[in-house]
Amino acid sequence: MTKMRKVAIYGKGGIGKSTTTQNTVAGLAEMGKKVMVVGCDPKADSTRLLLGGLSQKTVLDTLREEGEDVELEDIIKEGYSATRCVESGGPEPGVGCAGRGIITSVNMLEQLGAYDEEWDLDYVFYDVLGDVVCGGFAMPIRDGKAEEIYIVVSGEMMAMYAANNICKGILKYADAGGVRLGGLICNSRKVDNEKEMISELARQLGTQMIHFVPRDNMVQRAEINRKTVIDFDPVHPQADEYRTLAKKIDDNDMFIIPKPLEIDELEKLLIEFGIAN
Repeated sequence: MTKMRKVAIYGKGGIGKSTTTQNTVAGLAEMGKKVMVVGCDPKADSTRLLLGGLSQKTVLDTLREEGEDVELEDIIKEGYSATRCVESGGPEPGVGCAGRGIITSVNMLEQLGAYDEEWDLDYVFYDVLGDVVCGGFAMPIRDGKAEEIYIVVSGEMMAMYAANNICKGILKYADAGGVRLGGLICNSRKVDNEKEMISELARQLGTQMIHFVPRDNMVQRAEINRKTVIDFDPVHPQADEYRTLAKKIDDNDMFIIPKPLEIDELEKLLIEFGIAN
Protein backbone atom coordinates (compact mmCIF):
# COMPACT_ATOMS: atom_id res chain seq x y z
CA MET A 1 0.00 0.00 0.00
CA THR A 2 1.60 3.26 -1.10
CA LYS A 3 1.17 6.32 1.08
CA MET A 4 -1.46 8.64 -0.35
CA ARG A 5 0.04 11.99 -1.32
CA LYS A 6 -2.12 15.00 -0.47
CA VAL A 7 -1.57 17.87 -2.90
CA ALA A 8 -3.13 21.34 -3.10
CA ILE A 9 -2.87 23.58 -6.15
CA TYR A 10 -3.08 27.32 -5.50
CA GLY A 11 -2.66 30.38 -7.71
CA LYS A 12 -4.16 33.70 -8.71
CA GLY A 13 -7.72 33.59 -10.01
CA GLY A 14 -7.76 33.17 -13.80
CA ILE A 15 -4.19 31.84 -13.98
CA GLY A 16 -5.34 28.48 -15.39
CA LYS A 17 -5.09 26.62 -12.12
CA SER A 18 -8.08 24.29 -12.61
CA THR A 19 -7.05 23.57 -16.21
CA THR A 20 -3.47 22.82 -15.12
CA THR A 21 -4.69 20.61 -12.27
CA GLN A 22 -7.01 18.54 -14.45
CA ASN A 23 -4.45 18.11 -17.24
CA THR A 24 -1.81 17.06 -14.69
CA VAL A 25 -4.21 14.63 -13.04
CA ALA A 26 -4.93 13.13 -16.49
CA GLY A 27 -1.17 12.61 -16.87
CA LEU A 28 -0.95 10.86 -13.49
CA ALA A 29 -4.01 8.72 -14.28
CA GLU A 30 -2.46 7.72 -17.61
CA MET A 31 0.59 6.57 -15.59
CA GLY A 32 -1.73 4.25 -13.67
CA LYS A 33 -2.04 6.40 -10.56
CA LYS A 34 -5.31 6.39 -8.64
CA VAL A 35 -6.30 10.01 -8.11
CA MET A 36 -9.16 11.88 -6.44
CA VAL A 37 -9.76 15.56 -7.27
CA VAL A 38 -11.60 17.73 -4.75
CA GLY A 39 -12.73 21.00 -6.29
CA CYS A 40 -12.59 23.78 -3.70
CA ASP A 41 -13.98 26.58 -5.84
CA PRO A 42 -17.65 27.66 -5.55
CA LYS A 43 -17.78 27.79 -9.39
CA ALA A 44 -17.51 23.98 -9.27
CA ASP A 45 -15.40 23.76 -12.44
CA SER A 46 -12.45 21.78 -11.07
CA THR A 47 -13.53 18.42 -12.53
CA ARG A 48 -15.38 19.42 -15.72
CA LEU A 49 -12.66 18.32 -18.15
CA LEU A 50 -12.18 14.98 -16.39
CA LEU A 51 -15.93 14.36 -16.53
CA GLY A 52 -16.31 15.31 -20.20
CA GLY A 53 -18.19 18.50 -19.35
CA LEU A 54 -20.83 16.89 -17.15
CA SER A 55 -21.84 19.21 -14.38
CA GLN A 56 -21.46 17.49 -11.07
CA LYS A 57 -23.80 18.06 -8.14
CA THR A 58 -21.76 19.66 -5.38
CA VAL A 59 -21.42 18.44 -1.82
CA LEU A 60 -23.23 21.53 -0.50
CA ASP A 61 -26.09 21.18 -3.01
CA THR A 62 -26.42 17.49 -2.09
CA LEU A 63 -26.53 18.33 1.61
CA ARG A 64 -29.15 21.02 1.00
CA GLU A 65 -31.34 18.58 -0.93
CA GLU A 66 -30.72 15.30 0.88
CA GLY A 67 -30.02 16.50 4.43
CA GLU A 68 -27.37 14.59 6.38
CA ASP A 69 -28.28 11.25 4.79
CA VAL A 70 -25.55 11.33 2.13
CA GLU A 71 -23.47 8.45 0.75
CA LEU A 72 -20.18 8.55 -1.12
CA GLU A 73 -21.77 7.71 -4.47
CA ASP A 74 -23.95 10.81 -4.10
CA ILE A 75 -20.94 13.14 -4.13
CA ILE A 76 -18.21 11.28 -6.08
CA LYS A 77 -18.33 10.80 -9.85
CA GLU A 78 -15.89 8.69 -11.84
CA GLY A 79 -14.04 10.63 -14.52
CA TYR A 80 -11.26 10.11 -17.07
CA SER A 81 -9.23 6.94 -16.45
CA ALA A 82 -11.11 6.16 -13.21
CA THR A 83 -10.28 9.46 -11.50
CA ARG A 84 -12.62 10.19 -8.58
CA CYS A 85 -14.19 13.65 -8.83
CA VAL A 86 -15.75 15.78 -6.08
CA GLU A 87 -16.96 19.40 -6.13
CA SER A 88 -17.36 21.18 -2.79
CA GLY A 89 -19.56 23.94 -4.17
CA GLY A 90 -20.50 27.07 -2.30
CA PRO A 91 -23.35 28.81 -0.53
CA GLU A 92 -26.25 30.44 -2.35
CA PRO A 93 -25.03 33.76 -3.82
CA GLY A 94 -24.91 36.48 -1.20
CA VAL A 95 -25.36 34.05 1.68
CA GLY A 96 -22.60 32.75 3.92
CA CYS A 97 -18.90 32.13 3.38
CA ALA A 98 -17.71 30.06 0.43
CA GLY A 99 -14.79 28.81 2.50
CA ARG A 100 -17.25 26.90 4.66
CA GLY A 101 -17.97 24.67 1.66
CA ILE A 102 -14.44 23.35 1.68
CA ILE A 103 -14.51 22.66 5.41
CA THR A 104 -17.89 20.94 5.16
CA SER A 105 -17.04 18.81 2.14
CA VAL A 106 -13.59 17.68 3.28
CA ASN A 107 -14.98 16.73 6.69
CA MET A 108 -17.79 14.83 4.99
CA LEU A 109 -15.39 12.97 2.68
CA GLU A 110 -13.39 11.91 5.73
CA GLN A 111 -16.49 10.77 7.62
CA LEU A 112 -17.75 8.76 4.63
CA GLY A 113 -14.39 7.02 4.18
CA ALA A 114 -13.38 8.54 0.83
CA TYR A 115 -9.71 8.41 1.84
CA ASP A 116 -9.85 4.89 3.32
CA GLU A 117 -7.32 2.23 2.36
CA GLU A 118 -9.90 0.26 0.40
CA TRP A 119 -9.73 2.90 -2.35
CA ASP A 120 -5.94 2.59 -2.49
CA LEU A 121 -5.54 6.20 -3.66
CA ASP A 122 -2.10 7.40 -4.74
CA TYR A 123 -3.10 11.07 -4.74
CA VAL A 124 -5.77 13.47 -3.62
CA PHE A 125 -5.63 16.89 -5.30
CA TYR A 126 -7.32 19.96 -3.82
CA ASP A 127 -7.94 22.65 -6.44
CA VAL A 128 -8.29 25.79 -4.32
CA LEU A 129 -9.93 29.09 -5.27
CA GLY A 130 -7.57 31.79 -6.50
CA ASP A 131 -5.04 33.32 -4.15
CA VAL A 132 -7.32 33.37 -1.10
CA VAL A 133 -5.46 31.93 1.87
CA CYS A 134 -7.88 33.03 4.60
CA GLY A 135 -10.61 31.11 6.37
CA GLY A 136 -11.89 27.97 4.69
CA PHE A 137 -9.66 28.42 1.65
CA ALA A 138 -6.63 28.04 3.93
CA MET A 139 -7.99 24.76 5.27
CA PRO A 140 -5.87 22.47 3.06
CA ILE A 141 -2.79 24.35 4.31
CA ARG A 142 -3.91 24.92 7.87
CA ASP A 143 -5.36 21.58 8.92
CA GLY A 144 -2.82 19.25 7.35
CA LYS A 145 -5.30 18.13 4.69
CA ALA A 146 -2.64 18.86 2.07
CA GLU A 147 1.05 18.17 2.59
CA GLU A 148 2.36 19.36 -0.77
CA ILE A 149 1.54 22.74 -2.30
CA TYR A 150 2.18 23.71 -5.91
CA ILE A 151 1.55 27.29 -7.00
CA VAL A 152 0.51 28.07 -10.57
CA VAL A 153 2.10 31.35 -11.61
CA SER A 154 3.02 33.34 -14.71
CA GLY A 155 5.37 36.24 -15.43
CA GLU A 156 2.58 38.77 -14.80
CA MET A 157 3.04 40.98 -11.77
CA MET A 158 -0.22 40.09 -9.99
CA ALA A 159 0.33 36.37 -10.50
CA MET A 160 3.76 36.66 -8.89
CA TYR A 161 2.36 38.84 -6.10
CA ALA A 162 -0.31 36.19 -5.42
CA ALA A 163 2.29 33.40 -5.42
CA ASN A 164 4.32 35.30 -2.85
CA ASN A 165 1.19 35.81 -0.71
CA ILE A 166 0.42 32.08 -0.83
CA CYS A 167 3.98 31.41 0.35
CA LYS A 168 3.25 33.60 3.39
CA GLY A 169 0.28 31.35 4.14
CA ILE A 170 2.41 28.21 3.81
CA LEU A 171 5.05 29.72 6.09
CA LYS A 172 2.41 30.55 8.69
CA TYR A 173 1.08 26.99 8.89
CA ALA A 174 4.24 25.02 8.08
CA ASP A 175 4.97 24.03 11.67
CA ALA A 176 1.39 23.33 12.79
CA GLY A 177 0.14 21.50 9.70
CA GLY A 178 3.40 20.13 8.28
CA VAL A 179 2.63 21.58 4.85
CA ARG A 180 5.50 22.18 2.40
CA LEU A 181 5.93 23.92 -0.95
CA GLY A 182 6.76 21.52 -3.78
CA GLY A 183 7.41 24.16 -6.43
CA LEU A 184 6.06 26.74 -8.86
CA ILE A 185 4.31 25.71 -12.07
CA CYS A 186 4.76 28.44 -14.67
CA ASN A 187 1.67 28.54 -16.88
CA SER A 188 3.12 30.76 -19.57
CA ARG A 189 1.44 33.98 -20.70
CA LYS A 190 4.31 34.69 -23.13
CA VAL A 191 5.65 37.52 -20.98
CA ASP A 192 9.19 38.71 -21.81
CA ASN A 193 11.89 36.68 -20.01
CA GLU A 194 9.13 34.71 -18.28
CA LYS A 195 10.97 31.41 -17.81
CA GLU A 196 14.08 33.09 -16.39
CA MET A 197 12.04 35.37 -14.14
CA ILE A 198 9.96 32.58 -12.59
CA SER A 199 13.09 30.47 -12.16
CA GLU A 200 14.65 33.37 -10.25
CA LEU A 201 11.47 33.92 -8.20
CA ALA A 202 11.53 30.22 -7.28
CA ARG A 203 15.20 30.46 -6.31
CA GLN A 204 14.59 33.46 -4.06
CA LEU A 205 11.63 31.70 -2.41
CA GLY A 206 13.90 28.70 -1.80
CA THR A 207 12.00 26.38 -4.14
CA GLN A 208 12.06 25.24 -7.80
CA MET A 209 10.13 25.99 -10.95
CA ILE A 210 8.99 22.41 -11.30
CA HIS A 211 7.82 22.91 -14.89
CA PHE A 212 7.32 25.60 -17.52
CA VAL A 213 4.06 24.95 -19.39
CA PRO A 214 4.20 26.74 -22.77
CA ARG A 215 1.15 28.60 -24.00
CA ASP A 216 -0.68 26.66 -26.71
CA ASN A 217 -4.15 27.07 -28.21
CA MET A 218 -4.61 23.29 -28.01
CA VAL A 219 -5.48 23.78 -24.33
CA GLN A 220 -8.43 25.99 -25.28
CA ARG A 221 -9.44 23.63 -28.11
CA ALA A 222 -9.51 20.69 -25.71
CA GLU A 223 -11.49 22.77 -23.17
CA ILE A 224 -14.12 23.70 -25.79
CA ASN A 225 -14.47 19.97 -26.39
CA ARG A 226 -14.74 19.49 -22.60
CA LYS A 227 -11.66 17.34 -22.31
CA THR A 228 -8.10 17.47 -21.07
CA VAL A 229 -5.42 17.71 -23.77
CA ILE A 230 -4.25 14.14 -23.05
CA ASP A 231 -7.79 12.87 -23.61
CA PHE A 232 -8.59 15.10 -26.60
CA ASP A 233 -5.34 14.84 -28.60
CA PRO A 234 -2.92 12.44 -26.88
CA VAL A 235 -0.17 12.83 -29.51
CA HIS A 236 -0.07 16.64 -29.41
CA PRO A 237 3.16 18.15 -27.95
CA GLN A 238 1.09 19.95 -25.29
CA ALA A 239 -0.13 16.58 -24.00
CA ASP A 240 3.53 15.67 -23.46
CA GLU A 241 4.04 18.88 -21.45
CA TYR A 242 1.38 17.77 -18.98
CA ARG A 243 2.77 14.23 -18.91
CA THR A 244 6.17 15.72 -18.06
CA LEU A 245 4.66 17.87 -15.30
CA ALA A 246 2.82 14.84 -13.88
CA LYS A 247 6.06 12.82 -13.89
CA LYS A 248 7.99 15.64 -12.21
CA ILE A 249 5.38 15.89 -9.45
CA ASP A 250 5.41 12.10 -9.04
CA ASP A 251 9.22 12.09 -8.75
CA ASN A 252 9.49 15.28 -6.68
CA ASP A 253 11.37 15.12 -3.39
CA MET A 254 12.05 18.85 -2.90
CA PHE A 255 9.63 20.09 -0.26
CA ILE A 256 10.51 23.27 1.57
CA ILE A 257 9.21 26.00 3.84
CA PRO A 258 9.31 29.05 1.54
CA LYS A 259 10.98 32.37 2.30
CA PRO A 260 8.46 34.97 1.03
CA LEU A 261 9.89 38.12 -0.53
CA GLU A 262 9.33 41.64 0.73
CA ILE A 263 7.35 43.78 -1.73
CA ASP A 264 10.42 45.83 -2.69
CA GLU A 265 12.33 42.58 -3.43
CA LEU A 266 9.49 41.41 -5.68
CA GLU A 267 9.39 44.75 -7.50
CA LYS A 268 13.17 44.67 -7.91
CA LEU A 269 12.86 41.27 -9.54
CA LEU A 270 10.21 42.58 -11.96
CA ILE A 271 12.35 45.61 -12.86
CA GLU A 272 15.45 43.45 -13.29
CA PHE A 273 13.68 41.33 -15.90
CA GLY A 274 12.27 44.34 -17.71
CA ILE A 275 8.58 43.95 -16.88
CA ALA A 276 8.09 47.11 -14.82
CA ASN A 277 9.90 49.46 -17.23
